[in-house]
Amino acid sequence: MAPSYPTCFLLLLSFWALRALAQAPADPLKDFCRRYGHQTAIIDRKLYIDGGWLYANPISRNPTPVINRGLLYNDLDEISDGMPKQHANLTKNSSVPAVAGGTLWEDEVNKVFWLYGGEFQSAPSPFELWGYDVILNQWNLSDAGTAATSPIQRVSYGAGVSVNDIGRGYYYGGYLNNLTNPLWNGPQIATSNLIIFDMEDHKLTNNTGYDNMGRAEGTMVYIPASGAGLLVYFGGVTFPYGNETAVAAPLDTILIYDIGDASWHSQAATGEIPEQRRKFCGGATWAQDRSSYQVYIYGGFGFAENATGFDDVYVLTMPAFEWVKWYPEKPGPGAPHGLLTCNVIENSQMMVMGGNFTNTTECDVPKIQGQHNLNLGQYNRDNAKWFQYLPNVTEYLVPPEILQITGGSPRGGATKKSPSNGWDDNRVATYFGQLAPNSSRTPTRAIPTQTAIPVVPVTPPSKKRNIGAIVGGAVGGVAVLAFAAGLIFFFLRRRRSNQQPQPTPVPTATDYSSVQSPISKYATESKFTVVDPNYTTPVLSPNLSSHSPVHSNAHSQPYSTPPPVQTTQPMYHPAHAPEPIEYYPPPDGSRPNLAHLGSSEMPTIRSPP
Repeated sequence: MAPSYPTCFLLLLSFWALRALAQAPADPLKDFCRRYGHQTAIIDRKLYIDGGWLYANPISRNPTPVINRGLLYNDLDEISDGMPKQHANLTKNSSVPAVAGGTLWEDEVNKVFWLYGGEFQSAPSPFELWGYDVILNQWNLSDAGTAATSPIQRVSYGAGVSVNDIGRGYYYGGYLNNLTNPLWNGPQIATSNLIIFDMEDHKLTNNTGYDNMGRAEGTMVYIPASGAGLLVYFGGVTFPYGNETAVAAPLDTILIYDIGDASWHSQAATGEIPEQRRKFCGGATWAQDRSSYQVYIYGGFGFAENATGFDDVYVLTMPAFEWVKWYPEKPGPGAPHGLLTCNVIENSQMMVMGGNFTNTTECDVPKIQGQHNLNLGQYNRDNAKWFQYLPNVTEYLVPPEILQITGGSPRGGATKKSPSNGWDDNRVATYFGQLAPNSSRTPTRAIPTQTAIPVVPVTPPSKKRNIGAIVGGAVGGVAVLAFAAGLIFFFLRRRRSNQQPQPTPVPTATDYSSVQSPISKYATESKFTVVDPNYTTPVLSPNLSSHSPVHSNAHSQPYSTPPPVQTTQPMYHPAHAPEPIEYYPPPDGSRPNLAHLGSSEMPTIRSPP
C-alpha cells in the first residue's frame, strides 16, 4: 500500500531537517577550541566577533577548521570565569559574507559597524559593503561599493582601523587573490593603496599609500595627535621586487599618515626592536594628558629565522619612538601564535583573542573562548600584566617600564618629546606637538534611549523579494529548522488536539519601529539577497594551505593545521587564563599595592555594574 501524501510530506520534511542538522556547525561556545583570522569591533561595551576560522573541541577528532558564519559578541559588563561572557544569538546568514582576514569599521556614534575585506572559504562574491545595525540587530547592504569615486576591490590581511572621532575607516595594503575576487585568475598580489570609508557620507575612496610597494599582514593604529589625528603602521611583509618575493618589514621603520594633510611620512625607532613578524595584533593608548602615546603589540608569526612565531608583548612609545619589551620577563618556549585580534577597552585594557598556534594542538582555554586580557597599566591587585578583565577600570596609567623612557608620572607629563636619534621628518615633530580635538560628531539617525539588542521575530524565508523580508537583513538557518520542526510536530499532534497554544509575545524594552538604519537608508531592494533555505556548508579542504594554489605567501606553514605537540609546557601561562575573582575594588574599599604610584596617582574607577 502506497503511503499517503501527508505521510510522504512528513517523511520528506523529517529527512530534510535531519540532513540540515547533520550539516550544522559545532556550537561556537560549548564546542569551542580555537578561533583565528576573525575581525572584531566594540560598540556600547559589547565586543563583536565576526568571521574567521574555528576549530571544534576536541581538536583530535575535528582536525579541520570551519569558517565562522555567525556573529558573536562579548558583553564587557557581564563577567564569567574572569572574562566577558560570550553570546551567539545574533542574526547572520549566507547572504552576508563569511570571511577571514578582513576588518570591522565601527561607528560608535550611529551604532553600526561595516565589514570590509577578507577571504572567502571558496567562490568569493563580487565586492559589496555590508553593515550591521547594533540597535536593530540587522545586516543591510550599502551602495557605497558601487558609488565609490574609484574602483574598490575586496582585499585581505591588510591593516584596518576605525577613527570614531571623525567617522572614518581605513584599510592599508592587503592581498588580491582568487578568494577575495570572483574573477581573479592570476597569482596573488599585495596592494599599496589606502582605502578610506566616510561613515557619514557612505563614500569609499581608493588612495595612494606610503609608496608603490605592496604591503600586507602588518598592524595600523590611530592616535589623537596632530590636527586631525595620525595613523601609525608597521610590521608585516613588503614586496619590493614585485609580488614574487615577500620581504619582512623591519619594525624599526614606522610609517605615519597625517589625516588632516593626507600625507605619508616615516620615522626610525630605537630601543628593543621586536623581531620581524606578520599577522600579529596591536592597540594604542595614551597618557591622560596625551604627552605620550603607546602602541602595545602581541604575538604573530615569524619568518625563516623564527617560523614558529611569538608569545611576547612589545610597546612602542611616541614621540620618543622607542620600543620596550614588556613581556615575558624571562625567556621560555611560550605558546606562539598569530592571526589574532587586539581590542583596547577604555584605554586601559587590551583583549587579546584567538590565534592559531604553531607548537601545540591543545585548545585555547575553551571555557573563556580564547580570551586573554592584557592590563595595560598593571592596575590590579597583583600589579600583573596578564590579568582577569576588570570592567570597572577605565583609566590608563603609564607603566613603570615606559616611564623610564618618557619621564613624567603615570598620568602624563612626559618629558621626552623627540626620538633619541632625531626626527627623520620635521613635519612629524610638528604633528606630535598638536592634539587632535575631541569628537563633536552627533548621530545621523534617531538613537533609542535604550540600545540593548531587541528581540527580533524569526520567520521562515520567502521566495518573494519583498522589501519587508529583505531590508530586515539576514535571519539565520535556525529559523528554517524551527519551521520544519514545527510542521512535523503539527502533523504528529493534529489528531490529538484541535487547537495549538499560541506563543506568548515577548515584550520589548522600547519601540524600535520608528528607528531607521543608516545602512538600509543607502540601499535598494535589488541589492539584497533572499535567504537560501537550501544553503549548505561546502566541504572543507584538509588544511588552510590548500585553500588556493595562489596562497604560497599568505597561508603556507605555519598557517595550516599545526603539527603535533613537540613540547610538554602548558598551553598558556597561568596569568593568561585567570581564575575568577571578585571585581575590584573589594567591599572594604582597599586598593591594589602599586608601589610605583604615589597617592595622588591613583586612577578613578567606575563602580561595579
